[in-house]
This record gives sequence, C-alpha cells and structure tokens, in this order.
Amino acid sequence: MKRSSISKFINLRFVLGLLVCAACAIAGCQSDIGNGQSLASQAAPPTRVTLTAGDTVRLTFSGAPELNQAQKIRADGKLSLPLIGEMDAAGKTVAALQGDLTQAYKSQLKNSEVLVTLENAPATVVISGAVAKPDRIEFDKPTTVLQAIMQAGGATPFGNMKAVRLIRTVRGVQQSQVLDLTPILRGEATKPFYVRDGDVIFVPQSLF
Repeated sequence: MKRSSISKFINLRFVLGLLVCAACAIAGCQSDIGNGQSLASQAAPPTRVTLTAGDTVRLTFSGAPELNQAQKIRADGKLSLPLIGEMDAAGKTVAALQGDLTQAYKSQLKNSEVLVTLENAPATVVISGAVAKPDRIEFDKPTTVLQAIMQAGGATPFGNMKAVRLIRTVRGVQQSQVLDLTPILRGEATKPFYVRDGDVIFVPQSLF
C-alpha cells in the first residue's frame, strides 16, 4: 500500500474513532439528562404513604389529653399504648392507624377520637467521595443534599461541588442526577433538593 493511502486510512480511522467517542459521550449525557428529569420531580421532601419502624407518631386524644404522647414505632412495628396495650402500626397509613385507635379506645373512653400525626420519618443516606467524613448517616427530618454533605463534614478542598452526583432507586431502577451546589454556596437563591431514604451522594474530586 502506498504511503499516501496508508496516511488516508489512518486519518479515516482517527476521524471515525472521534465520532464514536462523541456519540458515546452524547448518549451518556442523554442518559443523565433523562435520569435527571425523572429525579427532578422528586426534589421535594418525601411524602410517606405508610408508616414504618423508626417513625415517630404523635397521638392526640380529644377526650383524654392526659394520654397525649409522641412515640417511636418499635423495630417489631408495634406501639405500646396506655389502656389497650400493644398495637401494630408499621405498614398502615396514618388514617388507618387513626381509625384503628379510635375503634380500640371505644371501650375505654367516652370520646375515643384520636388524632395521629407523623412527626418524623428517618432517612438513611450514604455520603462518599471527597467529603471530610464519608459515612452512612440517618436523618430524622427533611434534609437537603447540601445539608447532608455538611453533616458529613463538608467537601474537602479538592471536592467538586459543581458536579455532586445523587443516586436514587426509583421503582427498582437506580437513577442519578448531577447537581451543581455552588450557586447556593455563593448566596444565590435556589430551589432545595431533598434527600430520601436509601440515597447515595457522591462528591467527586476536582480535576484541577
């Protein structure tokens, strides 16, 4: 093969290689964008459908205020209640538990109405990468991604807060979104992004 033909062949392979790399990069970006869009709708604090072990509920008795109390659902999913003893709480909605309690107290109180409110629902988040104290941390109140990172000691001097990656499992599928947290650190007003139970937050190292 002539030298000029070899040169053209090499150049053609080089160009094709660049095109393939560019296509892969675009595909990757599209994948991130798609995942980001699906997670963007979940930036607000989570709303719980059912109660679970570790949740703290407040019970307010209309006819017996001396029984008012806040109690954490035990690991076995039960509450230990005055006058009626133990009752299953985990797996029920707040409304269902409220109805069960009202029914259970009918034989004990003239006015058996009980108001149940969810005081806090713990969320466990893994924070890793370029942070001072990478760890698995439990939060018992609504917490933003930035607050979670600060709880882990904040980013190291090499941490890149412009490209924080949040990984979340949604309906059995892991999805991720890259968050730029530098605007709020500069004092700009931004919409908060709240963590949810099982989230993984990764702070990458800056390349420069």
